Amino acid sequence: MGKPLDTNLGAGALAGLRVVEMGQLLAGPFCGQLLGDMGADVIKLEPPGKGDPMRVWGQGEEKVQWEVIARNKRSVTCNLRVPEGQDIARQLIAKADILVENFKPGTLEKWGLAPEELHKLNPGLIIARMSGYGQTGPYSTRAGFGGIGEAMGGWRYIVGEPDRAPARMGISIGDTLCATYGTMGVLAALHHREKTGEGQVIDTALYEAVLQVMEGLVPEYDYNGFIRERSGSILPGIAPSNVYSCSDGPFMIGANNDAIFARLCEAMERPELASDERYATHLARGENQTQLDDLINEWTATLTVEELDNLMIKHSIPAGRVYTAKDMLEDPHFQDREAIIEVETEGHGKLKMQNAFPRFSKTQSGVRRTAPVTPGQHNLEVMRELLGWDAEDIEEKAERGLM
Repeated sequence: MGKPLDTNLGAGALAGLRVVEMGQLLAGPFCGQLLGDMGADVIKLEPPGKGDPMRVWGQGEEKVQWEVIARNKRSVTCNLRVPEGQDIARQLIAKADILVENFKPGTLEKWGLAPEELHKLNPGLIIARMSGYGQTGPYSTRAGFGGIGEAMGGWRYIVGEPDRAPARMGISIGDTLCATYGTMGVLAALHHREKTGEGQVIDTALYEAVLQVMEGLVPEYDYNGFIRERSGSILPGIAPSNVYSCSDGPFMIGANNDAIFARLCEAMERPELASDERYATHLARGENQTQLDDLINEWTATLTVEELDNLMIKHSIPAGRVYTAKDMLEDPHFQDREAIIEVETEGHGKLKMQNAFPRFSKTQSGVRRTAPVTPGQHNLEVMRELLGWDAEDIEEKAERGLM
């Protein structure tokens, strides 16, 4: 149980770095997943008993989301709510390069694990802190989830149909954006530490992570007084770029560039549309967006998805099928690039999941270790390796509710 996979991946770009992951659910654990995929040794601290709530999250009868977010990690149980448990965490952190946490601000400080105290023990420690509103400011002590960050960061307001309430994406994008920026911060801090030997704190807020990807939303209002509104499946003024209906399903076409639009007109056997004053320029197409989309939709409705796909390839037009997971698994391009891999997991047998990303030419990322089946699965392995404990030490701590 808990042994690394037998793979030919090599060590990974972050091999030799040790991460202690504290926190639960999505933001902190996804940051840990990204670091682990790149080769870091990730030690996940879970509360004794049920462990991380992510163990029972996901869709379908069997919950398998844990197999992705907990891959490349070793599980150690630690009761962080009591002083002796906090001391166990402190000893592990003293041996780490990176600490990842996504507790409510002030929690580490309450447990005697404030960054300034940890840096006394481990001056080179990099601490990635993820929270709803950041470590400072009047909202910092408020509880925050990814959905709240999406709303405050501007995402939710512009997603959905114009005549309906704001919608959401079907995944926790606020959490994963925050974790991705947290990972970026860790990598930059590692570069700084290499030059100076100094660790530092990375303060990543959910709402600010969302804000970073909002393009021109803020300056458009500041300079023009323009507020972006919900626009359904289009970007206003960017046409044609939409999901269109074929006789057997949806299909995405992006032909908003003048030259590409001309090729689309050729594919439609309507070459005159490319010089029609209503559609000849980017601005004209934007002004007549609805009319143009209706015209294209009438044409696509006469074709199957496969027929339209072939036409788009023939005329070199950016386009694609709207995929479900089933489509991804059947697609030859996904297969050739191994975008999805099959992993022999301990908890659910053979399981297909997304591969590690991005790709490296020399230090390949990947799944070197499957998700731990039980909380504390690696207690003895990790504590013997880092702190010199034996089985009796583990058993004694477990009996006292510390592990």
